[in-house]
Amino acid sequence: MKMKIKMLLTSFAIGAAAFTACAQDDTNSPPPGGPGFGGHHHRPPPLPIITALDVNRDGIIDSNEIANARAELLTLDKNGDGILTTNEYLPPRPANAPADDNWHPPTPLIIKALDVNGDGVIDATEIADAPAELLKLDKNGDGQLTRDEYIGKRPHPPQHRDDDNGAGGPPPDDGMGGPGGQDGPPPQ
Repeated sequence: MKMKIKMLLTSFAIGAAAFTACAQDDTNSPPPGGPGFGGHHHRPPPLPIITALDVNRDGIIDSNEIANARAELLTLDKNGDGILTTNEYLPPRPANAPADDNWHPPTPLIIKALDVNGDGVIDATEIADAPAELLKLDKNGDGQLTRDEYIGKRPHPPQHRDDDNGAGGPPPDDGMGGPGGQDGPPPQ
């Protein structure tokens, strides 16, 4: 009899624990589709040109990667014509992008440096000169390029102001961790 009671209590305890676990609202789980999908911190896919140049995928284009830039850029040449067009070095247009044909995302510094004449095509001469052009982006002279050097600093979105204090400066501190209740710059 004691054995039956112990088994019954054990079964009840396991069942109650399972029910409690299933009934909990998991608000800390990532959004469906994995990180970056449907959440507030969506990061766009990396540029193919960055993926090609940053061979070791550490986010830094180091001196060896800069020296090998010609060969790595040519891996993007899908049609073998010796030049790179935007459909070869940029990601496809996002599905949620405005339908306006004049819509263009900001041009990263690395594209501006490699496409010297600004025609949207990185031609054979520009590919050949790629290591020298990339080194021009090295602002601190350490022989490698960080994200800030090859993409540029992300602009901060303008702060929303519900009131205009007429001072022309930032909104007054509301005691919530900084202007407008922010604790610092938006996450990147």
